[in-house]
Amino acid sequence: MCAAVLSLEAITLGLTIPVMISLADVRPAVALSVGLGLAVACILVAGMLRRESAYYLGHAIQVAAVGLGFVVAMMWALGPIFALLWGAAYVLGRKIERERAEAFSDYDRSRESQV
Repeated sequence: MCAAVLSLEAITLGLTIPVMISLADVRPAVALSVGLGLAVACILVAGMLRRESAYYLGHAIQVAAVGLGFVVAMMWALGPIFALLWGAAYVLGRKIERERAEAFSDYDRSRESQV
């Protein structure tokens, strides 16, 4: 679920580039660096979510997305929305993993008692 949130967020962050250039009067080189940098970071972190450290990077991306609101005002709304989606996906994903591990453990114990 976290990978899906990051993938959608990458699209949104990529679409901030023309907004930064046209509405916020940010130099194109800076807008491309920030927008594409964050978008690529989202995609890379989505692919690294097998590691625990990737979740910390995902949290950092959420902070950066909200902080982008200083440049693009719409990110004051979109950044927290993606941060909430990220948090929900993170919490639910951990819960599902924990319950799955418990179910496999119970299954293994029941099989051992049958043998």
